[in-house]
Amino acid sequence: MPKPPFFKRIGLLGYIVIAIIAGLGLGFILPGWTVRIFVTINTLFSEFLGFVIPFLILSLVAPAIIEIGRGAGKMLVFTVVLAYVATILSGLLAYGTGSLLFPSVIQPGTVISEAAASDALQPFFTLEIEPVMTVTTSLVLAFVLGLCVSRLSSTALRDVLFDCRDVIIMVIRGVIVPFLPFYIFGIFLDMTYSGEAGSVLGTFIKVIGIIFVLHVVLLVAQYLIGGWIDGKNPLHCLKLILPAYFTALGTASSAATIPVTLKQTKLMGIDPAVADFTVPLCATIHLSGSTLKIVSCALALMILKGMPYDFPLFMNFIMMLAITMVAAPGVPGGAVMAALGVLSSILGFTDADNALIIALYITMDSFGTACNVSGDGALTLIVDRFFGNRKSVAVN
Repeated sequence: MPKPPFFKRIGLLGYIVIAIIAGLGLGFILPGWTVRIFVTINTLFSEFLGFVIPFLILSLVAPAIIEIGRGAGKMLVFTVVLAYVATILSGLLAYGTGSLLFPSVIQPGTVISEAAASDALQPFFTLEIEPVMTVTTSLVLAFVLGLCVSRLSSTALRDVLFDCRDVIIMVIRGVIVPFLPFYIFGIFLDMTYSGEAGSVLGTFIKVIGIIFVLHVVLLVAQYLIGGWIDGKNPLHCLKLILPAYFTALGTASSAATIPVTLKQTKLMGIDPAVADFTVPLCATIHLSGSTLKIVSCALALMILKGMPYDFPLFMNFIMMLAITMVAAPGVPGGAVMAALGVLSSILGFTDADNALIIALYITMDSFGTACNVSGDGALTLIVDRFFGNRKSVAVN
């Protein structure tokens, strides 16, 4: 079979890395008017993102709730709640660790100016595109529609929502994701031109190291708990899940890793019926690794900018984040795209802040995905303890 063209082989991560390097290099040599061109393009793209995000949340979350509503009774509810709790706990782990460690590696109050902060770097023109609804409104509407439509006998509205999901996925894959490298390039070009890139990158290299260690700690903790509850050797189970971890590391896709995760969880001695039900479901709703990354990066950026934060603020953010990322499309960076709404609405992030989070998230995308799918095995252990070998449980 012939190899795909080079531009397809390097993938989104490769383009993001190239964009960052190019922005860092060209920011020192390009004249101000050239930088303003990219600032203008980024401003227009940011307006488009702000318009799309409420529809993105509505079109992803509502169909996900409808599909969950078709599931298998008690085991479904138990698995969904377990995945949500695990995702929230990973966010709390990130917040707690970041609150303790980040102030010692980040100089608080280093304000990052935006492109609009300087007259020389303002866009040539802007185009305001007001979103039809707020992020909170879209999330509430998604829950109302999802819960109600799942109980309707008519399929008309259900088909509309599923079509909306297909449209949003087309927009993400066809417009947003292909343009992200240019967007990231513009952000780093502007940051380099204004002299901010060095301090930002130096800070986030340290943060990335801490996040990687947290991923390991999270997985060990999940398997210690899962193994203890299901009466199995946690270290042996953790060893068995490694093929799934490295598969996800290479593919950066939870969906593509499902067959490997299924095989490895069954080798742990888990009821095959439980594994067949839980693993594919958790691949959609369990996002501990992704949540850990986003919360850590968001907290680090707030400390860097000197923005005020406290536990209630981040608790609200984590709980909403765990919901909005449910059923994120199977494209690289899908989870962080779904998270942009709560980053802006709850934490008060600007377009430049969101662009930094996108760049950092995609740079670590494979590690977050690997943590997500590996943790699915630990959650399956817990579900197996309560529902394994129970013939009365219907499994679809």
